[in-house]
Amino acid sequence: MKNSKFVFDKITKLFEQGLVSSRDIGNEIITILKSKRDEIVFKMKLTSKDEFEVLSKRVETLEKKLEKLQPQKKKKVKRVKRS
Repeated sequence: MKNSKFVFDKITKLFEQGLVSSRDIGNEIITILKSKRDEIVFKMKLTSKDEFEVLSKRVETLEKKLEKLQPQKKKKVKRVKRS
């Protein structure tokens, strides 16, 4: 319950600050969730901080490569019939 309250507090602060764009809100939510993920990993002490930073950079580069590989949506061009 405490974690969900934290996320809801962050979201309400975003609305208070006037972030209207859905893209901005989406980016902020993603950064909040990433920071919570990092906190959980540090608490679990699975890896050292240096190892975690190296691994997170690797994951970021892989995510960027995946975004480039995903096909871009092409706009359909309507052709006009000749009369």
